[in-house]
Amino acid sequence: MGDIPAVPRVPAQRDPRDTPVRPPVDSSAESPAALRFSVLGPVRAWRGDEPLPTGSPQQRALLAALLLREGRTATAAELIDALWGEEPPSQALAAVRTYASRLRKVLGAWVLVSESGGYAIRSLAEGALDLTVAQELATEAEKARSAGELRHARDVLNQALDLWDGKPLASIPGPYAEAQRARLEEWLLQLLESRLDMDLEQGCHAESVSELTALTAEHPLRERLRELLMLALYRSGRQAEALAVYADTRRLLADELGVDPRPGLRELQQRILQADPGLAEPSAPLAPESAPAPVRPAQLPATVPDFTGRAAFVSELSKVLASASSASSAQGRVMAVSALAGIGGVGKTTLAVHVAHQARSAFPDGQLYIDLQGAGTRAAEPETVLGAFLRALGTADSAIPDSLEERAALYRSVLDGRRVLVLLDNARDAAQIRPLLPGTEGCAALVTSRVRMVDLAGAHLVDLDVMSPEEALQLFTKIVGEERVAAERKAALDVVAACGFLPLAIRIAASRLAARRTWTVSVLAEKLGDERRRLDELQAGDLAVKATFELGYGALDRQQARAFRLLGLADGPDISLSAAASVLGLPVDEAEEVLESLVDTSLLESAAPGRYRYHDLVRLYARACAERDEHPPGERASALSRLLDFYLATVAATYRVQRPEDRLVDHLEHAEYPGLTFTDSHAAQDWVHAEAVCVLACVRQSATRPDTLRRAADVLWAAVELAESGTNSKEYEAVAAIVRDAARAAGCQRTEARALTTLAFVHHVSGSLFDAAVQESERATELALAADDQYTACWSSNISGVVALYQNRHDAGEAHFTRAIENYRACADRPGEASALCNLSRIHLATGRTASAVALAQQGTAMYDAMGHTVRGANGRYALGLALTQSGQLTEAAGHLDEALRVFRDSRQRLWEGMTLFRLAEVDLAAARSARAATNAEQALTVLRGIGGEWRRGNVLTVLGRALHAIGQLDRAQVCWQDALGIFESLEAPEADAVRELLGRATRTNR
Repeated sequence: MGDIPAVPRVPAQRDPRDTPVRPPVDSSAESPAALRFSVLGPVRAWRGDEPLPTGSPQQRALLAALLLREGRTATAAELIDALWGEEPPSQALAAVRTYASRLRKVLGAWVLVSESGGYAIRSLAEGALDLTVAQELATEAEKARSAGELRHARDVLNQALDLWDGKPLASIPGPYAEAQRARLEEWLLQLLESRLDMDLEQGCHAESVSELTALTAEHPLRERLRELLMLALYRSGRQAEALAVYADTRRLLADELGVDPRPGLRELQQRILQADPGLAEPSAPLAPESAPAPVRPAQLPATVPDFTGRAAFVSELSKVLASASSASSAQGRVMAVSALAGIGGVGKTTLAVHVAHQARSAFPDGQLYIDLQGAGTRAAEPETVLGAFLRALGTADSAIPDSLEERAALYRSVLDGRRVLVLLDNARDAAQIRPLLPGTEGCAALVTSRVRMVDLAGAHLVDLDVMSPEEALQLFTKIVGEERVAAERKAALDVVAACGFLPLAIRIAASRLAARRTWTVSVLAEKLGDERRRLDELQAGDLAVKATFELGYGALDRQQARAFRLLGLADGPDISLSAAASVLGLPVDEAEEVLESLVDTSLLESAAPGRYRYHDLVRLYARACAERDEHPPGERASALSRLLDFYLATVAATYRVQRPEDRLVDHLEHAEYPGLTFTDSHAAQDWVHAEAVCVLACVRQSATRPDTLRRAADVLWAAVELAESGTNSKEYEAVAAIVRDAARAAGCQRTEARALTTLAFVHHVSGSLFDAAVQESERATELALAADDQYTACWSSNISGVVALYQNRHDAGEAHFTRAIENYRACADRPGEASALCNLSRIHLATGRTASAVALAQQGTAMYDAMGHTVRGANGRYALGLALTQSGQLTEAAGHLDEALRVFRDSRQRLWEGMTLFRLAEVDLAAARSARAATNAEQALTVLRGIGGEWRRGNVLTVLGRALHAIGQLDRAQVCWQDALGIFESLEAPEADAVRELLGRATRTNR
């Protein structure tokens, strides 16, 4: 888009020669700093949080005129002209004096002052006028943008825009107010354009389309907005719509003004036609890498020739060491100590040696190195190490004392005045290395250990993680050779992924391949693909991943070793503290102490406060240890059973608190091990979404064992909210299919019925697998009745009805819903009954029984409200809004849908949020609010991106096209309808006929 435009400043007032007067605030006056005024909306005044009466519209006009003069005096004649223009009333001067007198009583005589036959507002505190604050924020945003701080500029500009509260100087009469209103509205548009331009620079393309659609409808001749809309659509993958915006703009400008689009708009159209790569989403600039210091080795081990990546760590550690070398300066440090921690094989020593070599020139008096063998059974003794160091520094054997304390004192004395770097590799703990630290000005120490040195005072701690995928592939390529990797890049990526991006594992795998010229990369990838043999494959010569882990495992005490083994059994990317406590069968506090001790050994990682995870290869090793060392063997199954119980009890608790009186939780399997409890629905929902991946992983794992299969299916059922969330729908569907297959293989009708019910639910929510949902829900009903599981039959019948509704099989849908209502009543499940009533309302609506549709939806919603169902109550209001829309009660319909929308947004129900926006767009169209309809439909498209299926997207596009056509964006409307038609034709959906009719009418009209 070319150079970044500056953030616009407020357009100048009529007389730019005037200079604002900013007298000092009178601190002796009565609370002048508490006064606040607004003009970016209604003209209002406050003292603190208390609103002040500002009088009639004419009196507020006088107040606005004085505020906008920024402390300058306005003569009586100027104020009369501002309020009445060329035809003032005969008593205009008296009226001005009256207004001023009344305002002075409200604001204070020290604020509204009289001078030189006029008036001025003085003694205001900084930030007292919202316009002034907005100007200062816009200036700050301009500076930030010029400095390349785009995110900060955007945030500050949003703060400025948030100060607007509708039309500026709202309801203020007079020619001066009218001119100022136009000036401020123009500035607002310029600020919006600047912020939207920054939105696009930040990659918020899809999110910007709905706002730009509304703004172009409100300001159809403003070409900059059209240009931004074209770019947002193009970057959202909607090229045809972007070009249609240009066609609409060209036609509108020709019809209204008789001109062509400006050159910038024409150029953008050509670039879109040519798919110009320069229009692609901008990438954030990369931070410059620090220049490495020159390296010359001394006592340090040789650095590896294929050192790869770790640029951020190299830079960070180099800066710490550099601070020691400049210790003689005012900002210098007495000594720099950096302690690197991480699991075995993560590359701590390699990194430390590499950094030490780079920093060698900063320590001309020497570099000391020792392997402290802290991971082994016989760690080096500090006395022995000090003796070696003293000899290396030139101390005669006869001068070296015997005791640790004396050697440490002599060591520090010898180093005094020198600049020496000490690399203490593979340390056991802080106690081992404290005597070995130089402790003198100009020296530095680098420490590596599997244990985090949290008790090493003043140390700069660094936690070293595995390599990034790019760094891992680079290391693999350096060892194997560019030619072999380039020929099988995908297989190479599989290899480094199987190595968990652990440098030692990658080096071993690459070395094996480099030594076997007849192997292909694919052969190695296949060997590493077997998880049970992966650790055995990762050894070459004296290098072995398993041996590295064995050293750390062997140093654990009994309780730590048990925790290490059992936690590794659970699938999932990580595990919460509460879930880990259930695996171990320990109280949470005791479990946390054990887990944190494992974190300190680097065998376990703390992903976030209260969350833990294994490196992939460490997890495999932990499982191998569990198979070898866990006794009795049944404890492994018991640990996983406790975890499943924890998740079952907890998801049941979340379901119960969000759906009061819902009977589903009464029909679940009993959990022996307790879970969490909730009193707040938001906290319950937060837990469900935070733990979704781990819960589904546990269900998937538990489905493979007959003794846990029934509980696994019930966890899935109680967590049905995940099927609607969008984020986890695909994984939920996959796990439900696994449970279904396992239940079928085990011959368990009850479990298969419940798995089929969840599958039918997720498939009907997807909006594209209705046929599968029909088969699954009807089969679920058959199996549930055969297993005497009436409650599951209620659910499956309700889902069968919903799918029949979507497929326009109204008689079948009504029969399913009627049966579901009867069954729910028999089970005393009032929320289920309310759901089926609201769904039956949709059938009545589709078959022309509008009055009964409204009544049914009202009945269901009232039941939800009586039980305190917030989210399900919103579902009821959604159904009621549809019925009221069709009955012509548009205001009431919009009210119910708006209320539902607030709940869905608050509850993170993206599918229902998007569908409610779609229904609001339909209401707006019916009420002839076309621009608002287009905005709501665009927002629906954005929210439903990736969820809800193509059928729902086709419906939204159809409504969006109707709204765009109504506001004159004819070409873009046709593009939307063509996209919708393609969707409906691919699905063989009946909605295609209606869209063809819309396109046909549009074509005939355009001719």
